[in-house]
Amino acid sequence: MSGRPSPAPASLIGSFVATWRAMLGDVGAIMLLFVGGIVYSFFYPLPYSRESVQQVPVAVVDQDLSAISRQITRYVAAHPAVDIRRVTPDLREAQDLLWKNEIAGVLMIPPGLESKVLSGRRAEVDISGNGVYMMMNKVALNGLAEAVGTVSAGIELKRLAASTPSAAQAMAQRQPVNVNAVALFNVREGYGAYIVPGVAVLIIQQTLLLAITLLFGTWRERGAFPVRRSSAAYFGMLLAFATVAFANSLYFFGFVLWWQDYPRAGNFGGLLLFAALFALCVAALGMLLGSLFRTRERSVQLLLCTALPFMFLTGLSWPVEALPPALQALRWLVPSTAGVQGFIALNQLGAGLAQVATEAAALAAVCLVSTAAGLWRWRAEDRLVSSKV
Repeated sequence: MSGRPSPAPASLIGSFVATWRAMLGDVGAIMLLFVGGIVYSFFYPLPYSRESVQQVPVAVVDQDLSAISRQITRYVAAHPAVDIRRVTPDLREAQDLLWKNEIAGVLMIPPGLESKVLSGRRAEVDISGNGVYMMMNKVALNGLAEAVGTVSAGIELKRLAASTPSAAQAMAQRQPVNVNAVALFNVREGYGAYIVPGVAVLIIQQTLLLAITLLFGTWRERGAFPVRRSSAAYFGMLLAFATVAFANSLYFFGFVLWWQDYPRAGNFGGLLLFAALFALCVAALGMLLGSLFRTRERSVQLLLCTALPFMFLTGLSWPVEALPPALQALRWLVPSTAGVQGFIALNQLGAGLAQVATEAAALAAVCLVSTAAGLWRWRAEDRLVSSKV
């Protein structure tokens, strides 16, 4: 550490202003704090703009060559989720297409299907998919199963109609309890509306952590911070960084989700309070981590690889119950864990603050511990520098 004189003591407001000047004077910090979020907000949702997967290529292996098998093929062709690329009696040909990734699913109609149906025996078809691409595999299997189920239901209704006075009674006998499934929050059941709001929280966190640690490393390389080390200066710097995260939260949840037309339930007041707590928590953690780095590039090298593990720890892309017990507890040390669950509950599900009390408490605890530890390191390093001078 250089013996260069430190800046004059700064008040909380003075430190706040000086930190903003330092951020705006660093091109790398500007790219992370402001430009990166804007770029992500437009290009990350782009692949999911169609929301739901449709017209997944499939093949039908028809070895029965009967009226029922042809009816099943027609129903598959009419289903919007799948697109028949090949109808063949050769199973090996369909398997080759599946292995070459030219199709995502295969419907196998075995020989003797129609004779079993007409004689009242149990008849089965085989459906297989390519599990490498989870979304396409799910859509292909569901689409093929729905098409076969529709044909099966029609056959069953004809049988019941022969023994009942009316078609209405036949329908009531087949389905005594009617189920009407309605998606409440993700009304289009799209993948973009599911994943983008959660990833937005991770983007806000990671860009701020990278920017803070990058700035701290830069200031240490130069041998001088923009403000003199004092408690007031520390909290002024903390508020400056937190305002960036708060502004980015408002940008994503106030503009981006509206622009992309993702579901919004609108607990705006609760969202503002939660965003402020989340911003303070991430800023405090960033300043604590920043105290560990001595060079500008090292923080970027180490923190870039944490985004994907943090994503899994949120419980958004992987069930929390499937995590090891230790990770289920340790994941609350990362602000994005509580942030993702809290923001989605408030912004999309219309939850109240009482319903995100666990997430708010986790953020508050991490914020307090990070602030206390960061302030201790801040003052300890000040004493060390003073003794060297």
